[in-house]
Amino acid sequence: MKKIIKQTAVVAVATTALMQANVQAADYTLRFAHFFPAVAGQQKDIFDKWAEAIETQSNGRIEVEMYPSSTLAKPPALYDAAKHRIADVVVTVQGYTANRFPLTQIVELPGVVQSAAQGSCVLQSIYDEGFLDKEYRDTKPLFLFTHGPGGIHTVDKEINSPEDLEGLRIRRPTAVVAKILEGLGAQPVGMPAPDSYQSAQRGVIDGVSLPWEGQYTFRLNELTPHHTEVGGLYTLSFVATMNKSFYNKLPADLKKVIDDNSGMDWAKIAAASFDRLDAEGRKQALEMGHKINVIEGGAENPRWKPVLYQATEDYLAELEKKRLPAHKVYARAMELSQTTCK
Repeated sequence: MKKIIKQTAVVAVATTALMQANVQAADYTLRFAHFFPAVAGQQKDIFDKWAEAIETQSNGRIEVEMYPSSTLAKPPALYDAAKHRIADVVVTVQGYTANRFPLTQIVELPGVVQSAAQGSCVLQSIYDEGFLDKEYRDTKPLFLFTHGPGGIHTVDKEINSPEDLEGLRIRRPTAVVAKILEGLGAQPVGMPAPDSYQSAQRGVIDGVSLPWEGQYTFRLNELTPHHTEVGGLYTLSFVATMNKSFYNKLPADLKKVIDDNSGMDWAKIAAASFDRLDAEGRKQALEMGHKINVIEGGAENPRWKPVLYQATEDYLAELEKKRLPAHKVYARAMELSQTTCK
């Protein structure tokens, strides 16, 4: 009987040791930070899938820890969080740090983008072709993408023409979009998307500029029943980027895992999520009985085009004064949007 007990104990110890060996800590822990809610579609569609790919292809040698909802850094500080290794990978909006990514933000201008798929293709292509290298010297970009076309969503007032925006306080995401709204007569109020709900609820703003995805993700359909679609009004650029020192310390085979999960394929995955969520947001608004005012001709509509054209020219001229090749990048973006990325 004693012999049997002793053998059982040996088996138990061996089994425990084997289990411990199978759950050894990863060689590298990668902290992934972003500002979207943990329950957002982007978390499931993009970030979790990327993390799963990294962990699987590295055979568990890289573990990914998720930090959603700005838990490691507020939206305007996310890019620097990657630069200074507060996080190892971040997803952020370039325009949340004004004047830092001026050539990147050319994709945000009116008439460039009609969908997230198109915009992400344009932006990733411009980056791959080397136009934006100087803007990302501090980190290692993984993939770049855009959301779909932005719209105008208001609390009390229906927007049918630029004149209807006169004096309205409209949340804007970036300085580029601010110039567009100013030209249309609105008073742009800068804030990250996660802050929009509370601001609209408290009456700090009269409405928001967001895509349908943002209306859905940040619950703005609950507060803004009036919607105006001006096709091609603007879009917003995003980047998933990595701390350089984290990447550089990886062995060659793990660097390849990161490289294999970068570039256009992941830009397309991100775009598919945003386009899907755009459809969900618009459907939700209709189910809530909201009215959607679709401007005929979009950004080419005669009542809207002069202001939008001037905003574009002013932005490009401003960059050219800084000796940046704005017109060259804009021309290439438009070429891509009408051909390769159409």
